[in-house]
Amino acid sequence: CTMHHTSHTSKGRRSKWALDVTLRKGDTKIELPSPPGYSKEQVSTQSDEVATSEDGNTNLVDKKSWEIAVGPLKGLPMNVFIMYMAGNTISIFPIMMVGMMFFRPIQALMGIRSTMRMLEHSSQYIFQTFLYLLGNCLALALAVYKCNSMGLLPTHASDWLAFADPIQRLEYAGGGLTL
Repeated sequence: CTMHHTSHTSKGRRSKWALDVTLRKGDTKIELPSPPGYSKEQVSTQSDEVATSEDGNTNLVDKKSWEIAVGPLKGLPMNVFIMYMAGNTISIFPIMMVGMMFFRPIQALMGIRSTMRMLEHSSQYIFQTFLYLLGNCLALALAVYKCNSMGLLPTHASDWLAFADPIQRLEYAGGGLTL
């Protein structure tokens, strides 16, 4: 390696700080050997390229299908955390959170045909469909649980008093005398 020190930067000349990194032995340049695994020839054929691109496409379709199928399950931990942070009081923020918890899975289940069309080209269509349905059902179950913990579901006997028959009196008492 040689370093050229020139003070002029005109045409054909190098600057003061230019570094020549070519290997030389005397006045002849030495060519380095190619790195291991490097070949100047093109090795693949067109049929190999088609096969690898088809394999790559099926792998890509499977990968995207799994992302769609597992999407509702991936959202559950965040929904649990949001429900925990919202609290059990009945105010506008927790009610809106519970409303969204009901609305999103129901909307996803109503549009399941379009989702299944995206998944039908996958090799594991049935299992992916099952996971997608399971994730949305678990999200609905989480919303129902949150409603129960907030006291919005009629789960106690006192919630049904409007439908209970009034108690029939068997005797009346007044002023200490039986009538």
